[in-house]
Amino acid sequence: MTKFLLAVHVLAAIVAIGPVTVAASMFPPAARRALAAPDDARAGETVRLLHRICQVYAAVGLAVPVFGFATAGAMGVMGDPWLITSIVLTVLAAGVLLVLVLPRQEVLVEGAGARETTVRLAMFTGVFNLLWATVTILMIVRPGSTTGA
Repeated sequence: MTKFLLAVHVLAAIVAIGPVTVAASMFPPAARRALAAPDDARAGETVRLLHRICQVYAAVGLAVPVFGFATAGAMGVMGDPWLITSIVLTVLAAGVLLVLVLPRQEVLVEGAGARETTVRLAMFTGVFNLLWATVTILMIVRPGSTTGA
């Protein structure tokens, strides 16, 4: 059962978090193009599509910690420092996405905001991606882990 839970957890992370990180990274330059050419319908459509991808896959991404907790429980590693650190970083990443990234994307999708908004958005997106990269590394390396799984 542990291997099944781990496989679902990893697949959920790949399927859910991957698209969010890519679409969120693509959004600021797409928004800059849309701001520079307000009459370009295609640029606006791209911005709306990227925002929608981020919203949908952020919701789908809830499966990642659900299966993560199930996997950690099955492996008996709930109190391990690498896992606790990963949980904290995951909460921070979710917070950055929900409080700093998605609302700024929404402002730009609605046609408000300016180039400065895209610059801040790019910075917050970078922080979000860095947090997820760190969590991924912790999940692979698992410093101090003795489980061998």
